[in-house]
Amino acid sequence: MQNKTIMQRLDALRSFMSEKHLDAFIFPSTDPHNGEYVPDHWKGREWISGFDGSAGTAVVTARDAALWTDSRYFIAAAAQLDGTGFSLMKERISGTPTVAQWLAQTLRDIPMPRIGLDGMVCSAAMVENLSDELAEAGSFVVDTSYDPLAFIWHDRPEIPINPIAIHPLEYAGETAQSKLQRIRRAMADCHADALLVTALDDIAWALNLRGCDVHCNPVFVAYLLVENDSATLFADKRKISQQVAQYLGSIGVENAPYEEVPKRLAEIEDGSIMMDAETVNHNLFHAPLCRVVVAPSPIPAMKAVKNEVEIEGMRNAMKRDGVAMVRFLIWLEKAVAEGEQTEMSIDRKLTQLRAGQSLYKGLSFDTIAGYADHGAIVHYEATADTDVTLQKQGLLLLDSGAQYLDGTTDITRTIALGPVSDEERKVYTLVLKGHLRLQNLKFPDGACGSQLDAVARAPLWEHGLNFLHGTGHGVGAYLNVHEGPHQIRMEWKPAPIHAGMTVTNEPGIYVEGKFGVRIENTMVAMPYMDTPFGSFLKFEPLTLCPIDMTPVDFSMLTPQELQWLDEYHNKVYDALAPMLTAEEKEWLGRATNRKAGK
Repeated sequence: MQNKTIMQRLDALRSFMSEKHLDAFIFPSTDPHNGEYVPDHWKGREWISGFDGSAGTAVVTARDAALWTDSRYFIAAAAQLDGTGFSLMKERISGTPTVAQWLAQTLRDIPMPRIGLDGMVCSAAMVENLSDELAEAGSFVVDTSYDPLAFIWHDRPEIPINPIAIHPLEYAGETAQSKLQRIRRAMADCHADALLVTALDDIAWALNLRGCDVHCNPVFVAYLLVENDSATLFADKRKISQQVAQYLGSIGVENAPYEEVPKRLAEIEDGSIMMDAETVNHNLFHAPLCRVVVAPSPIPAMKAVKNEVEIEGMRNAMKRDGVAMVRFLIWLEKAVAEGEQTEMSIDRKLTQLRAGQSLYKGLSFDTIAGYADHGAIVHYEATADTDVTLQKQGLLLLDSGAQYLDGTTDITRTIALGPVSDEERKVYTLVLKGHLRLQNLKFPDGACGSQLDAVARAPLWEHGLNFLHGTGHGVGAYLNVHEGPHQIRMEWKPAPIHAGMTVTNEPGIYVEGKFGVRIENTMVAMPYMDTPFGSFLKFEPLTLCPIDMTPVDFSMLTPQELQWLDEYHNKVYDALAPMLTAEEKEWLGRATNRKAGK
């Protein structure tokens, strides 16, 4: 039935393309705010293809269709696209063409093909790069004026209008007025009189506001225009209560309708406006008549460095999250022994335990609970069709997190449910070694994540193993669980890492058809030492939860690695034990090799 539905949608799209004289149409995974996770209204790529992963690009011509995605989704995408008419294109795999290369080959017999895409959901840089690459391949016309979904998606969800909430200063740690002052100083440094902010988490951070328009992300749909002596929040007035309206007035921010931002930009004729071509959508980027200062927004770098209040909030959130995780692991141990637990049932149990913690606001992403071969699917999410019963053997990969009013959590534990194979034990230990190498690294302030990435991969590379996802990403303070600009990954990402930045540490190995292993803590970069050669940083683990030691081959660990594990487990016990019952404390003592009450 799903395949038939996708084919019908493709027929409707192709009729639209024929009417508008378009030879291809491109659907990215983003929305007008260049979000990774988007409201249902803008899930056009998922609607047209049936593929529901968070990353991908769908391209449709009159006869062909293809979808590009990364290694996290190869297995899932292959299954979801089967029989839909879409071919899977595996990004970063040798021989896979780019979108432009594929279009040049597929449309080679058409003179001057017209390529359509919605300029409101594609960044200015994306459109420019595509146009340049197509120009190298031949004569193409790129048309950004159409949104076919407005005509063919008849039950399309509305843009959300959920209420906006004020984020208390006791958790934010800095007033919105102070943040706006910092933003204006950065504008002045770039000789800009205005700044258009389109990223939803940047807007939420800058104004100390939160929302619930995007699944698992406490943000709201809006634009923010910051000028030298004023600021305007473009958001549906139905989202703004009297209290929030008064708050906005107190910080010098006006409110205007969401849909008026293109008109307001077109009215800016004098001075200059600062916009980031990588994040601002194509149509808005080209709306102003004044000079455009093309530069990265200063907000992500500001937001990435957590203040003392935010760091302390993250520590407190991790404690409560750790209590929920410990109670879950105690329950899991008994539940698996009794039988009949599935991937979906343990997901529900863990969510229930987190929801019982104070300041809980929801999940930070959909839980990944992959047992056995499902653990090899990097971003696996169990469904009624794929849900399996856990057995008293093998490995369970559990990647989960929550939103709390004082912080965001992201943790992965791979758990032995019983006996494991020699291959599982070896891979688990190598992944743990990679995790420890990065955790214990000391590095110069300002080093970028791409320089750190190899440290975590080295123990795996020595055995011919590798993983294609990033090793680490930034984490928001009661904001998006994926936060930039810094990342730890093989691809060159020049954003520097400074003290106060939070980042995950999550190497993994995935053996298709067998099992997957990933071990993840969220960390914060902290000062280590100052020398004549500069300032150096170290990582403090924020996540507080035992690492399963039963699948470890201890002969592969160095004394230093064993010492760090002992110290970490001591820290976990000391932080969580006061919040646990006597029975729970006893279990945690065993899991951390401690005696209850020590």
